[in-house]
Amino acid sequence: MASEARKDQSDRYPRPPFPAQHQDRPGAEAQLKPQPMFTAPAYRGSGKLKDKVALITGGDSGIGRAVCVLYAREGAHIVFLHLPEEAEDAELTRRAVEQEGAKCLALPGDVTDFNFCQESVRKTIAEFARLDILVNNAAFQSHCPSLEELSIEQWDRTFKTNIYGYFYMVKAALAELKAGAAIINTGSILGMQGSGGIVDYASTKGAIHTFTKSLAQSLVERGIRVNCVAPGPVWTPLNPADRPAEEVAHFGESWPMGRPAQPEEIAPAFVFFASSVDASYISGEVMGILGGRTTGA
Repeated sequence: MASEARKDQSDRYPRPPFPAQHQDRPGAEAQLKPQPMFTAPAYRGSGKLKDKVALITGGDSGIGRAVCVLYAREGAHIVFLHLPEEAEDAELTRRAVEQEGAKCLALPGDVTDFNFCQESVRKTIAEFARLDILVNNAAFQSHCPSLEELSIEQWDRTFKTNIYGYFYMVKAALAELKAGAAIINTGSILGMQGSGGIVDYASTKGAIHTFTKSLAQSLVERGIRVNCVAPGPVWTPLNPADRPAEEVAHFGESWPMGRPAQPEEIAPAFVFFASSVDASYISGEVMGILGGRTTGA
């Protein structure tokens, strides 16, 4: 029976080796082969987020795109942020959200700029008159073979995007988040176990986990829940933009399930944390989604 279940899973989701490929940063989902799976055709919405408004950073591709689609399927209207150079991917996300019957606003900019974060919240309120869910997901990652080669500029950029950007968005959004609102952050297995090859990125992910727990304690009396989803390897444009082509071909192969997750497999966890139907008593949690690995340490 277990072998049959694994066979069915193997048939549904692609397994390495993948085509060897590399992209310039920030990476484009439209150029990734095979295409990441984000539509989750078996997922049936049930109105868990009906008429809510969600603001999602890094929503143009990868996990962010899949979250946009599933939130829309659950009845939410979507605002997502993306870098200006990610306009092609962003347009596909916008169309996918609107096909779910939701309204969608795509805003180009950079979360390292606090003024842009403030402006994105102002535009959300101007368009929808409310904000119920904030998803911090935008990320920068760049492997570096040694600490000597890790530049001050890269360290600053990684922290500015991955943890300052999260703080900026919360700071900008907090006045609009009422009791019952939810904040969901994207962490990583690397925030639990570290990584010698991406010291800066792993450090920010560890900071995100602690930021989640601290923010949950800070906001619990306001009725705002804060949680974090911490995946293992996920098939997104972040990978070919940060790894040699041959390494990308075997991405996720060493994990117990023998493959990386697809974005549509991660997105339901974001629905769970956003939904007061499912997670009304859950705040300050870091949920690992690790493809069969049973410990993050």
